[in-house]
Amino acid sequence: MFNKKHLALLASAGSLTLASMATAQADTLEDTINNGSVRCGVSDGLPGFSSPDDEGNWQGIDVDVCRAVAAAVLGDAEAVDFISLNAVERFTALQSGEVDVLSRNTTWTTTRDTTLGLNFTGVTFYDGQGFMVARDLGISSADELDGASICIQSGTTTELNLADYFRANDMEFNPIVFDTSEQTVGGYQAGRCDVLTSDTSQLAALRIQLEDPEASMILSDVISKEPLGPVVRQGDDTWFNIVKWSLFAMINAEEYGVTSENAEEMLESEDPNIARLLGQDGNYGEGMNLEADWAYNIISQVGNYAESFDRNVGMGSPLEIERGVNALWNDGGFQYAPPIR
Repeated sequence: MFNKKHLALLASAGSLTLASMATAQADTLEDTINNGSVRCGVSDGLPGFSSPDDEGNWQGIDVDVCRAVAAAVLGDAEAVDFISLNAVERFTALQSGEVDVLSRNTTWTTTRDTTLGLNFTGVTFYDGQGFMVARDLGISSADELDGASICIQSGTTTELNLADYFRANDMEFNPIVFDTSEQTVGGYQAGRCDVLTSDTSQLAALRIQLEDPEASMILSDVISKEPLGPVVRQGDDTWFNIVKWSLFAMINAEEYGVTSENAEEMLESEDPNIARLLGQDGNYGEGMNLEADWAYNIISQVGNYAESFDRNVGMGSPLEIERGVNALWNDGGFQYAPPIR
């Protein structure tokens, strides 16, 4: 039977264990500097977000986040080791320390944020779940999908959203589950299912991989909120701040009109917001153990948020996704970064 002394000893031991865990996790910056690279967990191949090009170079809006972190910490946006992870293994890889940051179209949810020992650092893309169907089916709305067979990727929020939507609308469906997005779109193209469901951005990326993209359409219905963003382990506030403010620097840079093309010229700007952003007025990286030019390195090497969005998923990319809610707050969208000051 435990007495108060036993309980006190257990509490003390528990505190030491938690403290040890926190200490063990609180050296990501030091490890990154020693390794000379950021270990970045990305998808198993999703065009526009994270996928290798024909030469094996990783590209995408999620990739750019990790490149921004490398630029801030190491002064070199190319100092990144990309590790491909599917939806099932991604969180374990981050929790175990296999990767330093997870940046692969991952939805911010309560469970993931509070029970998995993880911290979401911001939103790179505001999305929602939708449906892709063959045009010749004559379907124009999600409420016509009763009884449909639906291809879906395991280990994702789309599984839960799909069940919730059909239950709420008193409809039935037959799930055809795959482990990877590549398998999912392969099953859809092979006729294993009538419908493919995922985030609308992912559907746009998967649609262009079809043999005949024009034969399929993405319905206008959006059935969920899917804020996608980078994730780090809990217990390391410095690293959490670095990843968070690397994204915020890109968003602020767009708002202030600082781009990869004019970043050097903007070093002479008299705008105090730009001067602080580029490290010409105070060192706002000091609290993160970074040099004063941390944000300048990000913008000059990676670009601002608009540049990343346009070349990877926007109108300058094969996906041709409009900014929509991902526009800046002062242009009718949701994207908003706290000020650097």
